[in-house]
Amino acid sequence: MPSKNVIKRYLENGFYHLYNRGVEKRKIFLDEQDYSVFLSYLKEYLLPKDEDALYKIISDLNASPLEKDKARKLLRLNNFSKELVLLSYCLMPNHFHFFVKQKSPNSIDKFMNSLCTRYTMYFNKKYKRVGSLYQGVYKAVLIQNHEQFLHLSRYIHKQALVLQGVVLQNIRRREQPSSYKEYLGQRKTDWINTSEILSYFSKNNPSLSYQAFVNEIDEENEILQEITLDD
Repeated sequence: MPSKNVIKRYLENGFYHLYNRGVEKRKIFLDEQDYSVFLSYLKEYLLPKDEDALYKIISDLNASPLEKDKARKLLRLNNFSKELVLLSYCLMPNHFHFFVKQKSPNSIDKFMNSLCTRYTMYFNKKYKRVGSLYQGVYKAVLIQNHEQFLHLSRYIHKQALVLQGVVLQNIRRREQPSSYKEYLGQRKTDWINTSEILSYFSKNNPSLSYQAFVNEIDEENEILQEITLDD
């Protein structure tokens, strides 16, 4: 029998929880650079590609060979800004979570294959290793009701908040990378769409805000047990 959420059902305009973790539950992010590189890949894939500006760099007589080469690579790079919307995310030491909406049936598979392959190549080169980085193929599960839709974003952000202030490899992180600051209005990131979820919460009443919702002590296991990561 296949493991949980390996078999995927892709729908146009469907909302999904995507996740994967390191092989044998090993860490896939070992330092700050690893987190930064992974996030930079997300940005490149999800922000619209300014092809005119890239072609301008290539034709610019004053641009350096390095700048031209980078522009050519970005032109060749896959881009999913018209195919996929990222609602929320968090990166944990040995796994990651995405909450996405796909606009076409094959968007997720192309995106995840590109992202995971690219990061594996970076990680293996940096740490002089070979082989798979992840515990099998990524998992994708369709969100099927309103409760799952709201509680998944809270689950993802709480995953990150749990590790706030925890010492990891002798580094005390101020925050585990996640989209929570975007939801609090403390940071603006063009490749994260908060409006789908925040439309359910008040901007003026603190007791009905998204932050209050995240801070609630709530048993959500029954709501999320079919769409979240196994222990």
